Amino acid sequence: MIKENIVNFKKKIPENVTLVAVSKTKPISDLQEAYDAGQRVFGENKVQEMVEKYDALPKDIQWHMIGHLQSNKVKYMAHFVDLIHGVDSFKTLIEINKQAARHQRKINCLLQADIANEETKFGLPFDEIQTILTSEEFAKLENISIVGLMGMATFTEDKQQISNEFTSLKQLFVALKNIHPSFEILSMGMSGDYEIAIKNGSNMIRVGSAIFGHRNYIL
Repeated sequence: MIKENIVNFKKKIPENVTLVAVSKTKPISDLQEAYDAGQRVFGENKVQEMVEKYDALPKDIQWHMIGHLQSNKVKYMAHFVDLIHGVDSFKTLIEINKQAARHQRKINCLLQADIANEETKFGLPFDEIQTILTSEEFAKLENISIVGLMGMATFTEDKQQISNEFTSLKQLFVALKNIHPSFEILSMGMSGDYEIAIKNGSNMIRVGSAIFGHRNYIL
């Protein structure tokens, strides 16, 4: 079933859209099945779980950290993580840079923008993103590369609201890309709203339940 889901999903999305298989809480056997079906990009939201899966699975997998990241956890994944999606503070950027330097790496990051009308979602206001990117302190961080933006829309049945939120982030992305050529990734859209996200310019979607089935959160 996992293989069929991946094959079908890749048929439905444009070639320029990267599918991140959100494998949080799923057993290694499920990830191996997805890997055998050709999937190479996996997203986890807990560092410890991602480390365990990294150790157990083939090393050509690209691991994306998609959850809210605590600064004190960066050190555990700095040697292998390919992309960190949810960077929502300058303090976290400083720590990522520090740990990347320890491993003589440059870690790719996305700044998470606050686009949802929900207090429970993380993210930076648009003006704060612009402030960070133009600051002297940011220019000194040589071991990170901001390669784009990430955003999560409001959990609602109102498709127009979701579309408006994605559109606002796409507009910010375009404006910043004109100043920062390194901007390549706009990570928007999950299992429930990826189609709207793609229509509004997303080139990376994070899909879990539509690939692996519903999660069991009792570990």
